[in-house]
Amino acid sequence: MMKKTIGIWRSWALVAGMMIGSGILTMPALLAGYGSYSFIGWAVTGFGAVCLALSYSFLSARKPGLGGPYFYVQEAFGPKAAAVVAWGYWISLVASVAALALSFTGYSETYLSFIENNSSYSAVFSIAIIILFTVINIRGVREASMVQLITTVVKILPLLFIGVAGIMFGEVEEIPAINPDDSSIFQMVAGLCLLIMFAFIGVESATLPSEDTIDPKKTIPRASILGTLTAVIVYMLAMLGLMYIIPLAELQQSTSPFADAAQILIGNSGAIIITIGALFAISGTLNVCIMITGTIMLAGARDGMFPKFFSQQNEQGTPVRALLFSSALGIIFLLISNSKSLISSYEYLVIIATFAVVIVYLGTGLASLKLQWNDYQQGQKLSVVNLIIALFATLFSVLAIIGTWVLYQ
Repeated sequence: MMKKTIGIWRSWALVAGMMIGSGILTMPALLAGYGSYSFIGWAVTGFGAVCLALSYSFLSARKPGLGGPYFYVQEAFGPKAAAVVAWGYWISLVASVAALALSFTGYSETYLSFIENNSSYSAVFSIAIIILFTVINIRGVREASMVQLITTVVKILPLLFIGVAGIMFGEVEEIPAINPDDSSIFQMVAGLCLLIMFAFIGVESATLPSEDTIDPKKTIPRASILGTLTAVIVYMLAMLGLMYIIPLAELQQSTSPFADAAQILIGNSGAIIITIGALFAISGTLNVCIMITGTIMLAGARDGMFPKFFSQQNEQGTPVRALLFSSALGIIFLLISNSKSLISSYEYLVIIATFAVVIVYLGTGLASLKLQWNDYQQGQKLSVVNLIIALFATLFSVLAIIGTWVLYQ
């Protein structure tokens, strides 16, 4: 039996590290057009993410299992519903891999002039980044989780710096509230939730490698809640500081907003430091995202939801075939979107990834409600708190799904 290697801090790093990446680092350009209204979206989405984290905490404490979201949906609703969740989750991860690689490229452009304004070189560079982190994951879960812990700690510091420095030294006295499409507040918030939820993909990360997690019934719930709260605090602080530093019109056009903010605050040296921190942040998220593509395919292949071909593991327990196939498809996604500008390509991939994953989160919320009812019918005490949390998680997922219609109407 292989030794388990993922404790509380590595598990926390999977959650916080998966979330704190290209979402917060590139998302400001997409949200600048909403001004201070974007903070309503952050607040609602943060609340929804916490409810999802608490739902996963309940489910994992109740019965941890490889495969995370689809494992719980299978227990609640059977294999057909689980197959929809498994495939939706995997597609979301594959699109996320492509989006993260583009974000990494965007932050690299300032110092690698040969890829700036050249879509072919930019695509090749993005593909090389995907290949690099696929190789890291092929080496095994232990190495991948250690890389994740290091990059998570490194990435948080520059974001906190921009947030605090922006609030202290920024010149903007008031951030205007902007409704760019003149839609209703409900429609606007629904659209914001869909976009912002990309920054919270990963709330379920700790549940996935349960076979490698030490004391999963305790470790997974704690890591899920702690990681999500870490992300919420960092996001709100960093976004506020950023809007105090860069005018909204300029922010909408920036492919590396935090590096631009550091340039304004402390010059070239600050921009270089923040860019390095941003690259650590994005690479950490990309690392765990690639890890999870293999994990979900491995679990699904064992249960007949993916071809058995992907159930094979090497001596270190790594699902090599699943990792290679997932990364190859991520590269295809990247190439398909490459005809657009970097920000437009990023937004396109974000919407695909987020829509697919909120279907998964909806399934999780419904599974939590169903399993709690099943336990109650078998004589166990019903927790009103857990029931309300699952209900909020479900309603939030529905709101984000409505956001897809809002953005594309």
